[in-house]
Amino acid sequence: MSEKRNKTLLHCTVNGKERDDVVKDNLLLADYLREEIGLTGTKIGCDGGECGCCTVLIDGVPQHACLRLAATCQEAEIETIEALAEQNRLSALQRGFHEKLGTQCGFCTPGMIMAAEGMLRENPNPSEDEIRQGLAANLCRCTGYVKIIEAVQFAIDELGSKGKAA
Repeated sequence: MSEKRNKTLLHCTVNGKERDDVVKDNLLLADYLREEIGLTGTKIGCDGGECGCCTVLIDGVPQHACLRLAATCQEAEIETIEALAEQNRLSALQRGFHEKLGTQCGFCTPGMIMAAEGMLRENPNPSEDEIRQGLAANLCRCTGYVKIIEAVQFAIDELGSKGKAA
């Protein structure tokens, strides 16, 4: 009779810091980030991959952390909303959401920002339609999307004026 494994030694990088943690094989990445590491910026909205509140970057690609088991992130580089601020200064996207009122309740905002971050790394100058496509997996129940699009455009303009990519 074979013995069933139920824990994994996870080696990954979270927000630039290497980690080695023993995780249950059924632990969701969102729960690992929030409960094991204490990174509560990653929100859990629907727990089924429908809303995008839990969006993080895994190896630079926006993904829903509520659909991903932590144990499957072996050797992965994971980035959460907490990684974007540099030297206690908001990133261009974070400033855009603040300046352009791209948030109301704020629950979807970390996921929106992480989805936009991943999109801007791939395409630093997207059209409005490309922004809408890039954020299509993220839902906002409060604002509509006009202010969110304006927030991303603000960041694009700011980053373009500094001559650097997102």
